[in-house]
Amino acid sequence: MKAPIIIAAGGTGGHFFPAEALASCLQKRGHELVLMTDQRNTHRTIGAFALSKQYVLSGSGVVGKKPRDKLKGLLSLLKGIFGARSLIKQIKPSAVIGFGGYPSIPPLLGGSLFLYEKKPVLIIHEGNAVLGKANSLISHFATSIAVSYPNVARIPPNVPTTLTGMPVRSTIEALASQPYEAASAEGDDPIRLLIWGGSLGAQIFSQVVPQAIITLPEKIRKRLHITQQMKSEFIADNQALYNKAGVKADLLPFIDNVAEILGKAHLVIGRAGGSSVAELTMAARPAIMVPLPIAASDEQGANASALEKAGAGWMIRQADFTSEALTEKLQILLTQPNILEKAAQASAQLRHLNAAEKLADLIESYLF
Repeated sequence: MKAPIIIAAGGTGGHFFPAEALASCLQKRGHELVLMTDQRNTHRTIGAFALSKQYVLSGSGVVGKKPRDKLKGLLSLLKGIFGARSLIKQIKPSAVIGFGGYPSIPPLLGGSLFLYEKKPVLIIHEGNAVLGKANSLISHFATSIAVSYPNVARIPPNVPTTLTGMPVRSTIEALASQPYEAASAEGDDPIRLLIWGGSLGAQIFSQVVPQAIITLPEKIRKRLHITQQMKSEFIADNQALYNKAGVKADLLPFIDNVAEILGKAHLVIGRAGGSSVAELTMAARPAIMVPLPIAASDEQGANASALEKAGAGWMIRQADFTSEALTEKLQILLTQPNILEKAAQASAQLRHLNAAEKLADLIESYLF
């Protein structure tokens, strides 16, 4: 009987969706899985982990916090590490797979600290163009690192890497077979914009995007169909703004049918997290990317820069992301569909098909 595989992933979609994609693949190959996660994640009753054993471990982020809060975070992480160590002793897994962020630290370090007759394989998945703080810490204990970009900064020289790409949900991967069709330069066919802001809907997009949209020329506004993720408290006021400007808009705290909306979008505006970028390139959708400014290693800036250099999108730093700047950019892009078509073609060249299968292959290469 195969020993279980532990997957460590936090509660946010950026880390959890790729973990679920890998879990689905491994389950089809007959592997038993155990999920180790953090306090943000309640028991999974749907999805790939619904029938798997699940453990919530102590832990907290420490980067950028005040000294007292940093100390509390470190103590919480230590508690999680020893908790994971105890569980690993009981489970005796064949491998521990971490998807970054502080929830990966306890299982990966717990696995490296516990030495029995066969130490588990420790594999890190890095979804960004620069190794994140948590992954950087645990990378020295890793058996291997799976990466999503050909060149990833801060990888230790003595740890082998494999380019697998970022696993995405099957509904997103299906978009790779769907061609990008730009809206016409003139006419009355709809121009579809998707604005997503991470797992909670970034406030900056709720403030800047509507103000930018309502100052566009009327001939553009009347063609727009907007789907925008935002926190509930911003929806009423922004819906009124869009309505007054004659703009069709669906404003939602969470987008359930993201694959359907992404597949129809002519342009996407959002952050540049590893999971979001993977979904953009899988669907070959051009994007305006506003990297999260507080990321410890500017991972999102590195991701956005990689896409911009490839011609697949445009990066605007948050300090420069004003309604005036966005209006100017949108007026150019939405009246010259050939620019969007070229960006879509460039984006398609960056996609990594079958990333979950490739990551599963990497894991099994150490097990068999």
